[in-house]
Amino acid sequence: MVGILLKPFGTRCFFNPVQEVSLNKRIRYGMRLTLILNLIKTFSRDAIVNKNCALKFRAILLFASLLSGGTATAAEFTAGPVFTDFGKKTTVEGVQFDASAHFKVAFDVAKGADAGSLNRQFDSLARFINMHVASGVPAQNITLALVVHGGATLDLLNAVAYQQKQQAANPNIRLIDALLRHNVRVIVCGQSAAAHGYEKADFISGVEVALSAMSAHALLQQQGYTLNPF
Repeated sequence: MVGILLKPFGTRCFFNPVQEVSLNKRIRYGMRLTLILNLIKTFSRDAIVNKNCALKFRAILLFASLLSGGTATAAEFTAGPVFTDFGKKTTVEGVQFDASAHFKVAFDVAKGADAGSLNRQFDSLARFINMHVASGVPAQNITLALVVHGGATLDLLNAVAYQQKQQAANPNIRLIDALLRHNVRVIVCGQSAAAHGYEKADFISGVEVALSAMSAHALLQQQGYTLNPF
């Protein structure tokens, strides 16, 4: 590939850095960077015979500098140490909490998942606990509450009610049960429940029914909970 691209030079320059990167876009970043560096070494002074070639040579240097910053591999996300089936996270180098740190946070979820799918916003609570415990915060120092309303109300239905409504099994039951076992409060908006035609008995055991999501948040703030902003 290199020999074909670089011959013959004469009064023309046949190297096209954009085309070369496009042709090799499926090669791993490290291999791609090595290729460009080899091209730079091969591209001798004799090859730069006119202004156009000089500009293209500078383009090679630019691509090399850009790609050198793209060789890092993605971080590995794993579950645990508290929830082994949910809440995948990664640690951040240099970030470690003191064992005296405390968190008291309320999460608000209104968007429902597709039928038969896990609500990823519910999973955020497991991730919050996993990543902070992994970073030094004792599990007993983390107090969370989940307030659910709108379309997400359906994701809190028990197996029978969910099957009747969505014609599918509810994958959120295992996650909600795991959160409840770790003392996470799960609160559904009574107004949303009524709008969908459901009562307390239709929800997963342990789910609290509030007058409304608004009143639930107001009470949680009075109890010292901060509201997660997303």
